[in-house]
Amino acid sequence: MPRPTNKEQMFVAAQTERAALEKLLDALSPEEMSAPSRATQWSIKDVLAHLLEWEQMCLGWYAAGLRGKTPAVPAEGFNWGQLPALNAQIYEKYRDVPLAQILKQSRASYRQILKTMQGISEADLFTPGRYAWTRKNTLAAYFTSATSSHYVWARKEVRQRLKK
Repeated sequence: MPRPTNKEQMFVAAQTERAALEKLLDALSPEEMSAPSRATQWSIKDVLAHLLEWEQMCLGWYAAGLRGKTPAVPAEGFNWGQLPALNAQIYEKYRDVPLAQILKQSRASYRQILKTMQGISEADLFTPGRYAWTRKNTLAAYFTSATSSHYVWARKEVRQRLKK
């Protein structure tokens, strides 16, 4: 999947990839979604919780930037080289949250991030360094990573669990 170069592409990619993920999920029972993988401890529910948290982190970074703050990216106490530890923390945060609640929060988060993306101008999304906290990157790169790119990853994770 090529990186979007404009707002419409970014929005369509997010919607397309999320719809493909939802189609996979619709065919699964709650038991299938909650069963841990043999290869990892993560269930499909945990994959959805991971998406939810990364969407919310992205929204938090954007909101902090709008307030003139420099958000802790990717998260307080973590740098990009520490993603396995951050993802393990996310897993622990949601591990005991019921599937129904994860599904509800995940879908609400998805609606929220789409609405936020729609409200941002193309120039604000695609001008490198437009926000100080993004440094030389575009805001779109963060939103794409938290949405369509992450949804592609999630689909692979779901399919991998279904093969076993």
